Amino acid sequence: MPSWKLVSGLCIGFFGSLVAVAGIGYAMVGVPNEENAAALSQNNVYYWADGSQMVAAGSGQNRQNVTIDRIPKAMQWAVISAENKTFYQDSGVDPMGIARAVANMARGGDTQGGSTITQQFVKNTYLTQEQSVSRKFKEMFISIKVGTKLKKSEILQGYLNTSYYGRGAYGIQAAAQTYFGKEAKDLKPSECAFLAALLKGPTYYDPAGNEGYDRSATREANTKRAKARWSWILEQMHNDKRITDQQYQEAIKNFPKLQGRKASKGMTGQIGYLADTAKKYVLNHSNISEKQFDQGGYQIRTTFKKANVEALAKAVKKVEKEKLDPKNRELDKHVQFGAASVKPKDGAIVALYGGAGYENGHFNNNADTSGVPVGSTWKPFVLAAAMEHGTYRSDGPLSPLSKYNGNDHLKVKNNDGSYVLKKDNTPFFQENESDYPWGYISLRKAMEQSVNTPFVQLGMDVGMKNVADVAEKAGILDGSFAELNASFALGTSTPSAIRMADAYATFAAAGKQAAPYSVTSVKFNGQEVDGFKKPRITQAMPENVANNVTNVLENVIQNGTGKNALTLGRTAAGKTGTTDENKSAWFVGYTQQLSTSVAMFREDPKSAKLLSMNGTAGEKSIHGGDVPTLVWTEYMKAALKGEPDLGFPEPEKIGEIQHEVGAPSPTPTPSVEPSETVTESPSPTPSESSTPSPTPSDTCGFFGCESDGGTENGGTENGGTDGGVTPQPTPTGTAENGGNTRGNGNGGIFGGPEG
Repeated sequence: MPSWKLVSGLCIGFFGSLVAVAGIGYAMVGVPNEENAAALSQNNVYYWADGSQMVAAGSGQNRQNVTIDRIPKAMQWAVISAENKTFYQDSGVDPMGIARAVANMARGGDTQGGSTITQQFVKNTYLTQEQSVSRKFKEMFISIKVGTKLKKSEILQGYLNTSYYGRGAYGIQAAAQTYFGKEAKDLKPSECAFLAALLKGPTYYDPAGNEGYDRSATREANTKRAKARWSWILEQMHNDKRITDQQYQEAIKNFPKLQGRKASKGMTGQIGYLADTAKKYVLNHSNISEKQFDQGGYQIRTTFKKANVEALAKAVKKVEKEKLDPKNRELDKHVQFGAASVKPKDGAIVALYGGAGYENGHFNNNADTSGVPVGSTWKPFVLAAAMEHGTYRSDGPLSPLSKYNGNDHLKVKNNDGSYVLKKDNTPFFQENESDYPWGYISLRKAMEQSVNTPFVQLGMDVGMKNVADVAEKAGILDGSFAELNASFALGTSTPSAIRMADAYATFAAAGKQAAPYSVTSVKFNGQEVDGFKKPRITQAMPENVANNVTNVLENVIQNGTGKNALTLGRTAAGKTGTTDENKSAWFVGYTQQLSTSVAMFREDPKSAKLLSMNGTAGEKSIHGGDVPTLVWTEYMKAALKGEPDLGFPEPEKIGEIQHEVGAPSPTPTPSVEPSETVTESPSPTPSESSTPSPTPSDTCGFFGCESDGGTENGGTENGGTDGGVTPQPTPTGTAENGGNTRGNGNGGIFGGPEG
């Protein structure tokens, strides 16, 4: 056993070494001040995909120091009462807070711990990203030195001048101007308490909301948090006797009135949304905090192509001008668009449309927003799930030629045959947009005409969990999923335009999925920041499932609700979407080179709640096949100009043709390829009685029947009895898609006036 002398000597030596290290550390560090921090403030520079500069923006534009005599006493006491009541008595260092921070780092957690105002001032003057134990100890030594070298008033002044208050505002002077449009010296106690509340974290305490950085930072949630902390700070100031009873009663009466956000220099048009999207991507893919990022000094190379961004904005403005008249038509007011364009097999976001621009007071990025249901653009995920997983009755994948009841007002069944019930235990009925009697129609036909009832029942048969899994693997974030009930199949979920474009890009890429990204590289003062590689490509669904979905969605454009996209003049696939009460309308479509989504909706500017678009643009209702498809087509024409028409891979026959329970049994007929035959029964139409039906001997394969141009494309479905989207009987059929006389002449794939 070592002697007590040896143990004592070792202990003395150990503690002596610590004292020596502490002394050296104390001697080597300097004392920071807010002037140094302001001098080091820089802008962040964003670049287009080709390397040319997009915009320079950041704290270098919005920072101004003021002396302590120009900072109201109420502001000084607000932060002291809220954050460090012993500020004027303590040494400037919280040993327990440092111990917690070191312990957190040792466990691999966050480096933050409880801090005094002195420590926070020291931390504010660091513009590096370093998060380490050595930095924490360095902060401690500097804080001790600051506590001995600077007056408390100087420390408080430095803290208030270097703190971040959100909206790009550094320092109390910039914050006062940003939120209240006044000088710091003119702030009232209520306003001071609000600005002190922001120091808790402006992302979550700015009532304007910050959903772009966190979906939980909504206007409603942020306002609730801000009001709660504001009132608590006023209460603390009152309890600490820093404001009088009269001042407290006056301040607590009303939450202070804030200015709306304003566009900073260069952040106009779509630039603000592009920079915002890139910033969000940087924060989500690095250890850089929002505060550090807004301190500046970063160079961000984006995926955005200037020509594409301009083409998308031009397309929106052109269609808006043609269709909307907000000055003279009340129902055209508050209409908004959101759009995004993504490269399949890559995930790069080449363009987006976020709204009317920061300069017009629109700060929410509509391309990356949540809360706008996607409607029937969700149906392809239901079909993909059926083709990948089959139904509870099938032995394997289900064919898109399988038939389901397309009539209106149908009861939806569970897998055990019982009816789906509402909360009041009455049967749930699914409605179509019209009461047109479709009868039993193929899923391909139901997709073409966007009939609801077949897909709700199909979703129940496949299992909504399988539908959700397919959508998530395709690129939709599960946080945007609605409840997995019967309506889930019809697009009650609210993914962003970016995510919808990316998910459809998975179909375009034969099932290969790449997460959307907007940044290719980030540098800090010239040095590369890790974490910005292209996303890994995965096989999200079987190749033939994706190719069959594409084939079905090609037909939507060729013969169905998306036919306004035919003017693109090249092979494309897509799906329209319209939601209950006509509160949103979508079109999502793609070629092999580009996948683009367009959303249209009306929003109450005060409550941010969606409004019906019935009557908008002078139309009874707005559909995804109308205005959104026109915007999509206009943009894609420009974006794909000069690009070859690559078409799509030919799909192979997939799945088992198994009709819904209750559907009439198909009549087998001889064929050259027996494995691909099925007889389609004609769908009921208003003119069916005056039109001969195809004979039972018609042989129907993947693309239709041999003798009448195909049940799906040119025969009884689109060139025959149905006549397409809105069949109107005439002597020679309808001009829509073939008409009532069996597709003779020009029935074919596209239908025509003769057929």
